[in-house]
Amino acid sequence: MASAAISLSLPPIPSSSSSVKPKDSPFGHRRLFIAKNSPSRSLYSFSATKQISTSFRIKCSSAASSSSSSTLPSALLFDCDGVLVDTEKDGHRVSFNDTFDEKELGVTWDVELYGELLKIGGGKERMTAYFNKTGWPDKAPKSEEERKEFIASLHKRKTELFMALIENRLLPLRPGVAKLIDQALEKGVKVAVCSTSNEKAVSAVVSCLLGPERAEKIQIFAGDVVPRKKPDPAIYTLAANTLGVEPSSCVVVEDSAIGLAAAKAAGMTCIVTKSGYTADEDFLNADAVFDCIGDPPEERFDLAFCASLLEKQYVS
Repeated sequence: MASAAISLSLPPIPSSSSSVKPKDSPFGHRRLFIAKNSPSRSLYSFSATKQISTSFRIKCSSAASSSSSSTLPSALLFDCDGVLVDTEKDGHRVSFNDTFDEKELGVTWDVELYGELLKIGGGKERMTAYFNKTGWPDKAPKSEEERKEFIASLHKRKTELFMALIENRLLPLRPGVAKLIDQALEKGVKVAVCSTSNEKAVSAVVSCLLGPERAEKIQIFAGDVVPRKKPDPAIYTLAANTLGVEPSSCVVVEDSAIGLAAAKAAGMTCIVTKSGYTADEDFLNADAVFDCIGDPPEERFDLAFCASLLEKQYVS
């Protein structure tokens, strides 16, 4: 099958089976990464900035959309934070800090520190790792079992504060999310959200921001539903088993390196949509990388593009 064409004048892609090489982009100072069509996969990477013309964005989308959709994914699996909503900096971080203030713990996570803490999957795990490294607050209990209960109570309150932000619609959906979900549901593709976040928080995002009609068709796998969190593939393996689909027929949309690692370890195709905290992470193993999903006229990809990635996989 022919690969999706990109209407750009770029240096030729070398025929040797080398790793991904950066090519200078003709659009400002940004760089466009393109991988050769190797026997196993093609990597698409587009990053749209103000320096990139609208016509370039449309051409990327048009090329992606022109792919045959005969091999639709069996399931489209979304991460929540950073994919559905860019929640981390102004959502979860703020809610953690408000919880620490309420409990008078004398702890504040600034923007840079929280970016580092995001390398740890799960809010309870994040707090535990932080306190183990920096020292537990004076108000924290001393025994390990009591500390687990203490962390659980902090996380419960943090989740309540975060849900209030979502219910008040202070954090919007990222561009293109609703569009891609609607395309999948219309074609009978199963849709699920797979997240390390608390199940109540994820449910609030789905029901409040996507609406009840979509929410009732979307299955949620979140929180402590699996014993090991991303980058472990358990959450994605559970989703495939529960939905009754083969991992190789699933397309995952992630925003982080640990989420990408989880999806690939589960044997799934993974598209990365970079978020505020993850823009500089290493996504070399992704099947495609974009700055967002995007809505027309600035659409980056659609369901047909997801299908085209699977077709390359099956052809190989």
